[in-house]
Amino acid sequence: MHLSGGALPAMLADTASAAGPASTPVAHHLAATKNPTSADWAKSFLWRLRISDLLITVIVVYVAFAARFSFAGTAGPSTTTLQYAGLGLLIVALWNLDLEIFRTRERTVVGAGAAEYRRVLNSTLRSFGAPAIVLIVFDLQLVRGFFAVALPLGICLLVASRWMWRNWLGRQRARGRSLSGAVVVGEAKDVRYVITQLSRNLSAGYKVAGVALTTPQDQIRLQAPWHEVPEMANSEDIASTVKRTGAQTVIVAGKLPGGPAAVQELGWRLGDMSCELVLASSLTNVAGPRVHFRPVEGLPLMHVELPQYSGGKHVIKRAMDVVLSAVALLLLAPLLGALALIVRLDSHGPSFFHQERVGRNGKPFTMVKFRSMVSNAEQLREQLAEANEGSGVLFKLSSDPRVTRAGQWMRRYSLDELPQFWNVLLGHMSLVGPRPPLATEVAGYERPTHRRLLIKPGITGLWQINGRSDLEWNEAVRLDLYYVENWSLTGDTIILWRTFKAVYRSTGAY
Repeated sequence: MHLSGGALPAMLADTASAAGPASTPVAHHLAATKNPTSADWAKSFLWRLRISDLLITVIVVYVAFAARFSFAGTAGPSTTTLQYAGLGLLIVALWNLDLEIFRTRERTVVGAGAAEYRRVLNSTLRSFGAPAIVLIVFDLQLVRGFFAVALPLGICLLVASRWMWRNWLGRQRARGRSLSGAVVVGEAKDVRYVITQLSRNLSAGYKVAGVALTTPQDQIRLQAPWHEVPEMANSEDIASTVKRTGAQTVIVAGKLPGGPAAVQELGWRLGDMSCELVLASSLTNVAGPRVHFRPVEGLPLMHVELPQYSGGKHVIKRAMDVVLSAVALLLLAPLLGALALIVRLDSHGPSFFHQERVGRNGKPFTMVKFRSMVSNAEQLREQLAEANEGSGVLFKLSSDPRVTRAGQWMRRYSLDELPQFWNVLLGHMSLVGPRPPLATEVAGYERPTHRRLLIKPGITGLWQINGRSDLEWNEAVRLDLYYVENWSLTGDTIILWRTFKAVYRSTGAY
């Protein structure tokens, strides 16, 4: 299907008629306000990453070299020192070459997600693993001491460096900088969803520069989120829209008229323009690691792995829970004791609050928290039912009169949740997982919400780092279901790290 004369441009022309004369002023507005350097942020940022990676690899190899000969007490140059110097230069060269070849600095992975860190880790292991194998095969005793310092130090410094650059890029994007312009194409409901998600997640690096609707709707520009987005629905094809907006990406939301042939033709046209094509998958709750492509003579098959609710990864997850919760209880013991005393002195009642929650596979357990409400809070709940601000089956009040003075600041920083490390140690909960529900909430579950119970609930989770009590019920359920089917050890580590930031900001905590 040819875009300039097929069904899609015809529908765009119809949409332009429905949009009215507002389209032309929008185009002029875009031409006047478009940032001419928006397409250059990636080149500048990626060069900063290259220089940063090079400096770190050189520093790591130098420190390992110095430590090796400092411990050995070797003075002056020798054949061994020259051999180590050559090995160090080889590793630096291989390391930076591997970081480049395996696209650890690709624009589509920097700034968000775990792919960047995973690629950096794999690149580091390859860069040290290949020389180590060669040295072992030829029985050259140049490995253990040098590698024992360089490998862990290199991983730590590279990951820390990428994390700092990611934070810097995140601050830039929060100010509307370092974003790539995107044109979103599709039906109105699909485009609306993509626009909403991109606006909520600027870390993805996209700013909607225009939209091309395949189905016209009257007065659509007066509705949210269209009033904030320049709509480029007119008789021109998408290629002209891309040129006019200066967009570097076209995002296809849902299906296009003409089916796969239209997408293929669009890809050819955009390829000639050096413009990226992104397909918003209809598998909205399936994460990338579960999806694998298998080409079969022109028939690309997309395999979606079954969710893993048991097995080796869960054994490792449990081991992490036991070790980290035990360490946390040991280190936090003085703080836990102080908080227990404060709660007891602040209001009448016990220091701890015990409540029955529903765990994995619907099995009830007793969750322990610091008491943050008056002792008769459960009896007072019925009197506050009409003031409920929670959505779905949740009961929430932003200004709950049952909360004590100490409970207010403890809830703000989630200090009342700290005793749940004991539940983790006992195996009732995990460090990361869905929110632990009440039995009354589970009784009101509709399909497929009950799937949240397929794994252990967690002290923190996607709901914790995405708004906590500010989340709508449907969004909280969506995040929990997404986690249940797509969790990973790497993802858990990132959620734990982001939890510290969420707790510090205390967003949605009440």
